[in-house]
Amino acid sequence: MVSGPSLASAVSNTGALGVLAAVGSGEAGDYKGMGVVERSALGLRDMIRKTRSATPNPIGVNIMCALTNYASLVKVAVDEHVSVIISGAGLPLKLPSFVSSREIKLIPIVSSARAANLICKVWKAKYSRLPDALIVEGPLAGGHLGFAMSDIVASPDSELERLVTEVLKVTAEYGQKNNCKIPVIAAGGIFDGKDIARFLKLGASGVQMGSRFVCTDECDASPEFKNEYINAKPEDIVVLHSPVKMPLRVIRNSFVEKIQNGATANFECRYHCLFTCEPDKTAYCIAKTLLNAQRGNFDSGFAPCGANAHKIDKIVPVRALVNELVKDAENTL
Repeated sequence: MVSGPSLASAVSNTGALGVLAAVGSGEAGDYKGMGVVERSALGLRDMIRKTRSATPNPIGVNIMCALTNYASLVKVAVDEHVSVIISGAGLPLKLPSFVSSREIKLIPIVSSARAANLICKVWKAKYSRLPDALIVEGPLAGGHLGFAMSDIVASPDSELERLVTEVLKVTAEYGQKNNCKIPVIAAGGIFDGKDIARFLKLGASGVQMGSRFVCTDECDASPEFKNEYINAKPEDIVVLHSPVKMPLRVIRNSFVEKIQNGATANFECRYHCLFTCEPDKTAYCIAKTLLNAQRGNFDSGFAPCGANAHKIDKIVPVRALVNELVKDAENTL
């Protein structure tokens, strides 16, 4: 919800790939009288067009597999000819069935070599296609995490290196068999140019970063959202049980503490947005909570973040941040 047209276009204008978050599209716009599927589709279409009007460079869209309107959002991205569709929060085994154009690059997010192998195997057998790249997201990432809670608590800081190394073996095997290269992109807890250089040396083709770009002038989040990052201390970064039955890393505030202490936020499910959510059994609505946070209402919301979000101490322009990251990485290499 915080990676909208302003941030995505600013990132793409630097030569990196700006990515729009499809989740929550349509909730901030004026789409009165429409159901969630219709307004989400129109919202995403408007976001893509607004982003494209601000940059001549490629843009991507991140569409979560767990969304009940997944197919509808993918169709919008295809109709609008985005450059890249990124998909995680589950295994996007059916994604190629919605995308016939090979010009649109498909990049699944995985958290294990087993998941990477399964996606490659199914895509090749059913669609005669392999991923154009794989994002390997480790346990230090922000938002929903593809790990058991116990694994996150016990995870060493080097876990992402191990995962990237294992996925590189999978992509090398499929690449050799099919005379192609499947780039691997490291994600989760990557903070500076030294981190970028470390994964490039390991064999990754690039990195995905989220938290660092929240505290930029162009980020679409409210000032209050950005200040949650600026004011966060290490002990404020916590992992909750999400309504979608996945661990969720956020910045602790009074609302989070209420949830941790067993309180429930009374709500009527308006969104029916995630397959794995059971509204009658959950303490809070994840869609409403994140929308409140994006708008700056932290009495009923919280900010998702990566494990290193507390290191951010100022708001900077996107171009300045990218230049800093590139320079630091080049110096390290």
